[in-house]
Amino acid sequence: MRTSPPFRADHVGSLLRPQELLRARQTLTGDELRAAEDAAIRDVVRKQREVGLQSATDGEFRRSSWHMDFIYRLGGIGQAGDEKITVRFHNERGDIEFTPAALRVHDRITLNEPIFADAFTFLRDTVGEGVTPKLTIPSPSMVHYRGGPAAIDPDVYPDVEEFWHDLSAAYAEQVRKIGELGCRYLQFDDTSLAYLNDPAQRAELAQRGDDADHMHLRYIKQINAALAAKPDGMTVTTHMCRGNFRSSWAASGSYDFVAEALFNELNVDGFFLEYDDERSGGFEPLRFVPKGKMVVLGLVTTKHGELESKDTLKRRIDEAAKYVDLDQLCLSPQCGFSSTVEGNELTEEQQFAKLRLIVETAQEVWG
Repeated sequence: MRTSPPFRADHVGSLLRPQELLRARQTLTGDELRAAEDAAIRDVVRKQREVGLQSATDGEFRRSSWHMDFIYRLGGIGQAGDEKITVRFHNERGDIEFTPAALRVHDRITLNEPIFADAFTFLRDTVGEGVTPKLTIPSPSMVHYRGGPAAIDPDVYPDVEEFWHDLSAAYAEQVRKIGELGCRYLQFDDTSLAYLNDPAQRAELAQRGDDADHMHLRYIKQINAALAAKPDGMTVTTHMCRGNFRSSWAASGSYDFVAEALFNELNVDGFFLEYDDERSGGFEPLRFVPKGKMVVLGLVTTKHGELESKDTLKRRIDEAAKYVDLDQLCLSPQCGFSSTVEGNELTEEQQFAKLRLIVETAQEVWG
């Protein structure tokens, strides 16, 4: 078993909010809500330890959304009045829409204080010996992908290169400061690098004025700038999925379009990749993964509660090992269980059964 992240059995980050916490969010504020969150996080950290995970998150229990809660705390970024972003998600029953407030870059982007610092220190002090606290934040790409050029005030950034510089500088400061608090396992969640594999998504970006065929190269460049001075001893991974909202998805397409540049040029230590169904394509793009980089195979779906079989998981791990060395592989769910506060359509019992399955399968594969 690995003693440093990503671990052979790992998970993406978000977990289903307990019903008592959902009720508390509706009725409590201030210190009372904080106390309810603290109690729920202590409990879910204990459960992660009990199923055998070597890393633990706070389940993102203090957030409403995996990314917007972070992005709106960057200096210079706010909500665009009553304007909404519409993201269309799909499931076997039809389509649903996610409509968060649109963002607006109204001033120079800065980091006023380390974001999620209190959340991380509480997690750090809660996990206990032998479990690594993991912090998840949206990647810099998500600031741009959600709004595009229209979200950037041209009076603030007449030269878009200044926008990119300030964005990566703010992230670099976030990485440095969270490292000072003892964070040794940081994850950049980035749906954009998976969405760009979908021709329909690229067409939408081109329509709004982006260079869709080369957008992934820009995103890789800016993430690398954000990580250029990351602290010694910090492992950084990225998670890429094709959308996760109430058991629904937004994009399809194998990793082929971004794979060569992504795996060879993105300066992270590991890649959490969605591979739970045919929407993700085959394992062939993994042939571009260089030695020294880890791939965490997201073979266990978080979209429903039905439990996968160990034999099927082992067979798929063997298939992936045809393209990248088995020693570079790990196992996880394909995404979080609750990317937004609403969560996916399964129970907490089913959620932890899936995490236990991942731990047991990893032990049987890697020892």
